[in-house]
Amino acid sequence: MNIDLTGRQAIVCGSTKGIGKAIAVQLAASGASITLIARNESVLRGTMNDLDTSKGQTHSYLVCDFSRPLQLQEVLETYILKQKTVHILINNTGGPPPGTVSVADLDEFTDAFKAHLLCNHILAKAVIQGMKAEHYGRIINIISTSVKIPLKGLGVSNTIRGAVANWSKTLATELAPFGITVNNILPGATKTERLTGIISNKAEKTNKTQAEAEAEMLQEIPAARFGTPEELAYAATFLASPLAGYITGTNLVVDGGRTGCL
Repeated sequence: MNIDLTGRQAIVCGSTKGIGKAIAVQLAASGASITLIARNESVLRGTMNDLDTSKGQTHSYLVCDFSRPLQLQEVLETYILKQKTVHILINNTGGPPPGTVSVADLDEFTDAFKAHLLCNHILAKAVIQGMKAEHYGRIINIISTSVKIPLKGLGVSNTIRGAVANWSKTLATELAPFGITVNNILPGATKTERLTGIISNKAEKTNKTQAEAEAEMLQEIPAARFGTPEELAYAATFLASPLAGYITGTNLVVDGGRTGCL
């Protein structure tokens, strides 16, 4: 299959590192023009240099802090007036800190709700009208396998990710008649800074070494390895393409077989 996204405009959130950056790089390699969104302007400028421009793509970035949804809304209103149409939206936000749900503070839920569900919704609302006009849209949410089976030690994340998944399914049903698909990618253990933090937290909580905690996690994965951000990016690029036009309202698990249900 030849995935050609030439002429398509994509927004990729959390795009200066990890899964978000890998998706931005791959979408650009397939011909899309990318608007990066993250908090650190200097890192955003550096990431721009890693994006392919061989097919005439023009890339840009927006500086936004997802702990401030109203700021995001203001920035997007100005951006959409200039850009008009966005064909692909990748909602990707760093997960809430690890911890058990029984001791979580209310602020932890509120902060996660803002950064994930509210910001996803603000982004979607900003681009939906343009997608409808083009009769082409791809909204892809990078969530977690906790949508299917809650993960130990990630209480707030389990809660908020489930809310995002159900928001996504509802949106998919509403937008399908307009040629807009809405899907979730559920990454398993992927080689990112977040995975390093989870392993460190697990080692500390269980009084084990980093290597021991990592080995225990690997034993739970049938593929016997961690995933790479690039593998998530390939899945996202397919879902963003015309080839995936009849796939909507679904969860795509990319986890090496770890999740214990279909």
